[in-house]
Amino acid sequence: MGRTVIRGFCLAAALAAAAPAAAQVKRIGYLAYAGSLRDARAVTFKETLRQLGHVEGKSYVLEFRPAEGRSERLSALAAELVRMKVDVIMSDGGTPAVNAARAATRDIPIVFFGVADPVGQGIVASLARPGGNITGVSVQHPETAPKSLELFRQILPQARRIAVLNHPGNASLPRVLGEVKAAAAALSLEIDVIDAQAPEDFEKAFAAVETSGAAGLMVLREGMFTAQARRLSALAASRRVPIMGGDAVFPENGALASYGPNTPDLIRRCAVLVDRILKGAKPADLPVEQPQKFDLVINAGTAKALGIAIPAPVLLRADRVIE
Repeated sequence: MGRTVIRGFCLAAALAAAAPAAAQVKRIGYLAYAGSLRDARAVTFKETLRQLGHVEGKSYVLEFRPAEGRSERLSALAAELVRMKVDVIMSDGGTPAVNAARAATRDIPIVFFGVADPVGQGIVASLARPGGNITGVSVQHPETAPKSLELFRQILPQARRIAVLNHPGNASLPRVLGEVKAAAAALSLEIDVIDAQAPEDFEKAFAAVETSGAAGLMVLREGMFTAQARRLSALAASRRVPIMGGDAVFPENGALASYGPNTPDLIRRCAVLVDRILKGAKPADLPVEQPQKFDLVINAGTAKALGIAIPAPVLLRADRVIE
């Protein structure tokens, strides 16, 4: 009897060893400057993962950690994800978010979105060979900001002065400001740089725009500004200030126009990088991608309310016109 039990036990153990191991459920950390899982970026991220064969709740779980627009919370949230031993961190919050993530771990892979100059800031060694545990999708192309200013000038052909909203705490923006100033000189435009460190500074910033006599406000593509697009657009409407934003979320919320990388396309490419890492690729070997698709979006209703006649060539160039 004892022998039979032993043989049965050995057979069961052998069968268990021969059976394929159950697929391990991956844990993805999503560190966001703001927003929720219902926002377009998170929805696009999850939908792309689904298209790549990942099933939420079965093959992976998503640990979403938003800082609710408060950059000082990012470090604690990143540390929380590291303690959870997530398999990869998706950093959706520009330079502040990726810096919080890389300060929290040098081992867990990080995929960033929203960083303008990852090489210049020392986040990666190079675009082709990032090195370390970080890769991602840059949102800045050398021609983006100058092209945005050029289009703004076409919309406001009589403009002689343009204000530029800058976040002094964002280390990626000095280079962008340099590009804007060089483009302004070529267009015979004067530039007033107006700083806003936090949303509490917006009222003062718009007062400065009015004092300067600028014809419009160019809002640089930056995490806090994008998260606050609705409020910035509302302030612009109340003060009748034309805005050229760096993301379509601005005209979608009532601002005059935007020019910049197509955000859904960039988020999809972030999801592809996450997929490759989950399948065994190392961030050090995955090149940082740059934007390839750029959108000009015009809010025709806002233009009409401001008494601005959008030139026909600009309308023809627009990828989307919001009526």
